[in-house]
Amino acid sequence: MKKRIASVLAAAFIVGCSSHSMNEHAKFALGEAKPNSFWWPNELDLGPLRAHAPNSNPMGEKFDYAKEFKKLDLNAVKADIRKTLTDSQDWWPADWGHYGPFFIRMAWHSAGTYRVYDGRGGAAGGQQRFNPLNSWPDNVSLDKARRLLWPIKQKYGKKISWADLMVLTGNVSLEDMGFKTIGFAGGREDDWEAEKVYWGPEALMMGNDKRFHKKKLEKPLAATHMGLIYVNPEGPNGNPDPLESAKRIKMAFGRMAMDSEETAALIAGGHTFGKAHGAHKPTDCLQEDPGSAPLENQGLGWKNKCGKGHSEDTITSGLEGAWSHSPTKWTMNYLENLYGFEWELTKSPAGAHQWTPKSEAAKTLVADAHVKGKRNPPIMFTTDIALKKDPEFRKITQDFLKNPKKFELAFAKAWFKLTHRDMGPEARYLGKDVPKMSFSWQDPIPARKHKLISRAEINSLKAKIAKAGISTSDLVKTAWAAAASYRNTDMRGGANGARIRLEPQVSWAVNEPKMLKPVLKKLESIQKSFNRSLPKGKKVSLADVIVLAGGVGIEQAAKKAGYKNVTVPFRAGRMDATQEQTDVKSFSYLEPTADAFRNYFDTNANRRAPTAMMVDKADLLGLSVPEMTVLFGGLRTININTGNSSHGVFTAKPGTLSQDYFVNLLSMDTKWVKADETKGLYKGLDRKTGKVKYTATPVDLVFGSHTELRAIAEVYAAKDAKRKFLNDFISAWTKVMRNDRFDLK
Repeated sequence: MKKRIASVLAAAFIVGCSSHSMNEHAKFALGEAKPNSFWWPNELDLGPLRAHAPNSNPMGEKFDYAKEFKKLDLNAVKADIRKTLTDSQDWWPADWGHYGPFFIRMAWHSAGTYRVYDGRGGAAGGQQRFNPLNSWPDNVSLDKARRLLWPIKQKYGKKISWADLMVLTGNVSLEDMGFKTIGFAGGREDDWEAEKVYWGPEALMMGNDKRFHKKKLEKPLAATHMGLIYVNPEGPNGNPDPLESAKRIKMAFGRMAMDSEETAALIAGGHTFGKAHGAHKPTDCLQEDPGSAPLENQGLGWKNKCGKGHSEDTITSGLEGAWSHSPTKWTMNYLENLYGFEWELTKSPAGAHQWTPKSEAAKTLVADAHVKGKRNPPIMFTTDIALKKDPEFRKITQDFLKNPKKFELAFAKAWFKLTHRDMGPEARYLGKDVPKMSFSWQDPIPARKHKLISRAEINSLKAKIAKAGISTSDLVKTAWAAAASYRNTDMRGGANGARIRLEPQVSWAVNEPKMLKPVLKKLESIQKSFNRSLPKGKKVSLADVIVLAGGVGIEQAAKKAGYKNVTVPFRAGRMDATQEQTDVKSFSYLEPTADAFRNYFDTNANRRAPTAMMVDKADLLGLSVPEMTVLFGGLRTININTGNSSHGVFTAKPGTLSQDYFVNLLSMDTKWVKADETKGLYKGLDRKTGKVKYTATPVDLVFGSHTELRAIAEVYAAKDAKRKFLNDFISAWTKVMRNDRFDLK
């Protein structure tokens, strides 16, 4: 097993864990209920769609965090944090008498789990409070950081979330040590249960053997090892190779939304402060992580039985030492040391690979964090030496060294991005410290300066759309393509901004450019013509027209099914972004590789099953299991499948919003068999004649095979559920169309 362990820290973690937390096959106590996954490990997991249920939230459904945050005296909170920074506690003394570096690490690790491919991770929700993040090897001792902040959280209660407090504390720490930040935005509501996130395929912490395929890191993952935030500081798999480390750094930080300059600024800026801790071998000293610790530890983990158990005996990363001679001050000393000394590979007291200066004069540059009179040499990680050895990083960091103000600004911007990237647009930012400057990564949308159209004008516009000669399916398909780009994980995408007409979204394969572009052209023509007819000061955006057109399509499809007086709710107020306001590379990460609602699945881009990707998509859209089910069935009968595929369209009247999908799926008149000619395709045969009635993919048939999904499908197939089906479908549709309307929330 030791060959699979990439660092000394990991070894400590594995020794400390119980068999329940580390075994692939969990052990159950006598009388303990086993989950279905124990008996049927391949059963589709619907858990992500039930996460964060209202009954898990002790604040209640009426709690308005934004309203409470606005009551907060932010200056008072910051003052209390500043007092805490130098109020060293006996049970966990501060290095050099200042908790600032410790709290910066806490804030960084809270936010640093963010990843671009699915928007998961990040500081929002305060997930660091829950396992697995609470017990990750990379988060050793951060349980103590939050305990140090508990008196502040207790004092201000519901007015500030843990998620906001951790980030704010990082900011205050930087400022107290002499660094000027760009600002801080509140608005991160707390989660009340662990978010179920796919962190990787490994069953072993610090393993990485399964997440790389042909030297490429599996999507959507960003960290290079299970249990790390970014990369192994000793080098890939513990191999102290700076150039190979640089490759991993760029890969991991790039997947966390950082370019090379931002990455270099973050590493150099972050390592200006504090120290690494590896006073002893973790295997000799550290006990269980928080998730495995006994009750009497009260949620604290990694109890250290060596020496004092803290201070000069502290163990976190397994590496030992500080990077600069003023670890509680903002200086240029990190870069001065990096380029001022020749570094040689050595080992920490814990046995971890690290680098120290060859110069004898450097051996007493740094005052010890706890032992009075003791002095130590500065140290570097392999990941630090990578900034010097890699040509691109070297050019950037040498420029920083020559231009301190440029370095300071680069770190300030990168830190703000790191800690705010997952919050979504500026419309969600709260507080008096919100910076005045805007950034492309915030997906800016122009502010509305015109009056909204009236109900009568909306009806007039709907009539024009209905007469435009666009098919029902294409109207719905276009609106879905615009809105379904939304990710509830980082609040990106959605119909607002009408970016569906811009690169890269207009060219995505799932959006069928050959269908999409002519439809958008017609809708834009209608929009311009309609705006010319409006009174001065009134306008309607193309984003609004696209969503309204989708509603027109739904109403048409419902009318074809015999429903009368159907109106899809619509609220104007969206705006249109420009191509200049759209970062093509950043938005390319939002491109779906699977969208079960359109029966789209890219086999070359996915290693997970289509059904699992369906749940993932529904989760990103913030849908519940019933909402996913009713939307899926309704959209199948309207037939918005990519390429107009007939797979799963279980109706003789495509383009009609009916219960047919559920009725025909559950009917015993059809016998389903695998299609020999196409892998992953199924044929529905008439039981009497043997003729093919329908074709289907796994996502179509799972609603009949999965017991819980079938139970919901039965509700919508019942004869007395016609109106319920329609109402539930329109409600779920409206939710998707309004996901990004933060002005309505």
